[in-house]
Amino acid sequence: MLDTLKPLVGAFAAPLALATLLVLLAALALWRGRRVLGRLLLVLGLLLIFLSSWAPVANRLLAPLEGAYPPVWDPRDQGDVTAVVVLGAGWEPDFDAPASIRLSTRSSVRLMEGLRLLEALPDARLLVSGASRDATRLPVALGYAQAAQALGVEPARLVVLDTPVDTAQEAYAVRAVLADGERFFLVTSASHMPRAVRHFERAGLEPIPAPTGFKTGRERVRTLGYWLPSAGNLRKTERAVHETLGLLALELDHRGR
Repeated sequence: MLDTLKPLVGAFAAPLALATLLVLLAALALWRGRRVLGRLLLVLGLLLIFLSSWAPVANRLLAPLEGAYPPVWDPRDQGDVTAVVVLGAGWEPDFDAPASIRLSTRSSVRLMEGLRLLEALPDARLLVSGASRDATRLPVALGYAQAAQALGVEPARLVVLDTPVDTAQEAYAVRAVLADGERFFLVTSASHMPRAVRHFERAGLEPIPAPTGFKTGRERVRTLGYWLPSAGNLRKTERAVHETLGLLALELDHRGR
C-alpha cells in the first residue's frame, strides 16, 4: 500500500501537476458559469507555473537541501574509509548500448563521483545499489557494475545490491554487507543527501556524505536568462518538493524494522 501511495502523492504534489489540475478546474468552473472562481483558479495555476520555473524561487527552495553537506575534496582526509556506496537513480536497461550510455544523467554523475573516491582508496570496496519497482526491469545496480568494470574497477572490489527499490531499503541492504563500525562514503545527489543520511542513520549507520550533482550555487544572476522562467528551474522546484515530502514521510519507511 505504501509503495503505491508514495509515487502517487509525489506525482500529484509536483508543481506542474498541481498547476495543470488548477487550470482544468478553472476550465470546469468557467464552463459551469462560475466565472469568479474560474478566473481565480486560472490565475493561481498560471502563477504556480511561473513561480516554480523562476530561478529566484527554485534556487531558494533547492539550495538549503544542497547546502546541507559540502563536497568531499580529498577522501583520504577522512581516515580509514573502506567502502564507497553509490545510491541508485535511473537508467534504460533495454537500450542497445554500453552501460555507461544507458545510465541516466543523475546515475552517471553519482557513479563518476564514486569512482573518483574509490581511486583514492585502493583498499576500499564499491557498493552500487538500486532496483526498479517494476520486477521486469533490470536493476540500475547492474548497470552501475557494468559501467564501473568497463572503466577499470576490478570485479573483486564490487558489491552489487540489486534488490532495494528506495533509499530506506538501500540503507538496510548496505548495513547487511558492512562490518560493524566500517566507515564508508555515501554518494548521491546533493539535494537527496539530507534524506539519504537520515535514512542511513535511522538504520544505525554513520555515513560520510559525499554529495554530487549540485544544481544551485553557480548561477550568474546578472544575465537575462536567470530572470526568465525555464524548464530547468521547474525541475529544481520539483526536486525540492519531492525531497521535502520524502523527509516528512521518512519514518513511514522504517516502521516495523
